[in-house]
Amino acid sequence: MAAVDLYTIPLRQIRGVGAEKAKELDALGLHSVGQLLEYYPFRYEDYRLRDLTEVKDGEKITIQGTLYGEPVLSVYGRSKSRLTVRLMTGGRFLITAVWFNRHYMKDKLTPGKEIVVSGKWEEKRQTIIVSSSEFPEAAGDKARTGTLQPVYSTAEGITQTFLRKVIRQALVQFGDKIGEVLPEELVERYRFITRKEAVAVLHQPTDAREGQAARRRMVYEELFLFQLKVQAYRLLNRTKADGVPHKVDRPKVRDFVRRLPFTLTHSQKQVIAEILDDLEAPHAMNRLLQGDVGAGKTVVAAAGLYAVITAGAQGALMVPTEILAEQHKASLERLFEGFGVQIALLTGSLTDKQRKDALAALQMGLTDILVGTHALIQEDVFFRNLGLVVTDEQHRFGVQQRGILRRKGMNPDVLSMTATPIPRTLAITAFGDLDISTLKELPKGRKPILTYSVTHDKMDRVLGFIRQEVGKGRQAYVVCPLIEESEKLDVQNAIDVHVQLMQAFPDLRIGLLHGRMSSQEKDEIMTAFKENQVHVLVSTTVIEVGVDVPNATLMIIYDAVRFGLSQLHQLRGRVGRSELQSYCVLIADPKNEIAKERLKVMTETNDGFEIARRDLELRGPGDFFGTKQSGLPEFKVADLVSDFEVLEQAREDAAELVAEPRFWTAAELAPLREFLNRDVPEGGEPLD
Repeated sequence: MAAVDLYTIPLRQIRGVGAEKAKELDALGLHSVGQLLEYYPFRYEDYRLRDLTEVKDGEKITIQGTLYGEPVLSVYGRSKSRLTVRLMTGGRFLITAVWFNRHYMKDKLTPGKEIVVSGKWEEKRQTIIVSSSEFPEAAGDKARTGTLQPVYSTAEGITQTFLRKVIRQALVQFGDKIGEVLPEELVERYRFITRKEAVAVLHQPTDAREGQAARRRMVYEELFLFQLKVQAYRLLNRTKADGVPHKVDRPKVRDFVRRLPFTLTHSQKQVIAEILDDLEAPHAMNRLLQGDVGAGKTVVAAAGLYAVITAGAQGALMVPTEILAEQHKASLERLFEGFGVQIALLTGSLTDKQRKDALAALQMGLTDILVGTHALIQEDVFFRNLGLVVTDEQHRFGVQQRGILRRKGMNPDVLSMTATPIPRTLAITAFGDLDISTLKELPKGRKPILTYSVTHDKMDRVLGFIRQEVGKGRQAYVVCPLIEESEKLDVQNAIDVHVQLMQAFPDLRIGLLHGRMSSQEKDEIMTAFKENQVHVLVSTTVIEVGVDVPNATLMIIYDAVRFGLSQLHQLRGRVGRSELQSYCVLIADPKNEIAKERLKVMTETNDGFEIARRDLELRGPGDFFGTKQSGLPEFKVADLVSDFEVLEQAREDAAELVAEPRFWTAAELAPLREFLNRDVPEGGEPLD
């Protein structure tokens, strides 16, 4: 694979790149010719000539014309200027061209001279605000007219002009050394242009059609190579007997399920069966359980934990917050009542003695399930026989944190749970080394939450709604984006809203919950709310995940446009947790189309997967996951929203190829095997 050789050629081999420029390129993460050639533009400036009859108001255009009359220069302020000149274009349109702060152009604008100008077209004023211009007779082979100019991400000291020049030179010197990466059969099947052509065209397209063919080819290649790595990693781990085959007592597990105070949904039963099969298999389970808010993931995890206990091992449940850890412990104790399962809690707020006792019981095997926060991964935590690790809201933990917990046992089985539904295709990409299970239905008897969007001036009606629900014996959450007043942000804060609601409802008990409170204060207020001693709980987003109070039927969210769609859906999911009709009221004054669209989506659907899909479209995959900890790959050309069909196809092709024995032996596929070992999936090991 000739392309691999380019990664070993330093940038200084390119004519025009000295030590200083190589150092500046290094700041962009570019160390070799191969990396430079794969540093693709993120957009193009279109300098192709257009007729004014095709152009809409506000569009950027490039037109050619003849200077008509003398230019006029007006100076204002200390150093600002406006230069105007009339321009005859198309032989029939007389328009005005305007340059701001480029007074030096005046002497060049000679009447009768041909000029090409690019800029924003203002139709009403028949004016073009010029961003760049050139004279065809003087531009020669450096002319931009008629071209699509690449626009790259730059850094200090690196200009667009230099990047374009150095990449153009790299293509001249090393373009012929760009070898094929994809197997010949795939290139022929999809009628791709060659890799050499595609790389050159992405940097220097001559027209949109050519650019589309190059992008189509490179999108597939990028997604195929990523999936090849994922599928090979999965296959090799599937064939490795790296786990512990647990002897699960299935009759005991069936008895546990039978004695639950509710009937499991079909998908809950199906996922439990998948988990039991994984626990009994010789390879370590690595499964992602995703389900909508309230879909019943906890009881599925409990069945898995009980199964591993019947096999003589221990379980661990790691969650992101202390509130959630305490809630899960209480939920598990209710589910396992009468089963003799010993559950312990490990969080940062335990006293030294409590912590010491908990660790001793764990190490001696007296504890069956340990529930806790990241305190579980500290060095002095030792299990006697850890068999199953469950992480809740797994995207909140980095790959490294999950890996540390896994190393607390002999490669235990891992079940990762998330209530942030992820579109299937994106889940395949972001968590490609995991098997994915989905809970599709909500428990029987749950009613859809009715969601309304109102502006801030309707607050009296919202207060009336709170009074109405509390009058029925129900409870309400009121969520604010901030804890206290901010000079920078004009949004409601929890402390002020708490005071306002106490004044509005002097006869009701209004609670306050936020992240700066001590663990004991949080516990006390949550206990009071669960026991209906608090009617209205004013909170920040600390109640976003996992808090379960079935009697709460009303969720009020202040300044709802400050939250992402998935976060709004999580907050809404704190109500609707019983057969009672529940409501969500979003208070917002949307200032732009995206904000309006978010509110519209929330009022139209309760489906978390549909909301996640729309959130992804509005925000893009990087913002959707929030952090790089998710392991979401960054692609150079591919886009996970618009290219999801290509991703599915690339996944199928990669899985098919690595499953063939010839993939591991055929000489013509050796370059792909070399690629696999160039780097490995995050948290993985070399594939050989």
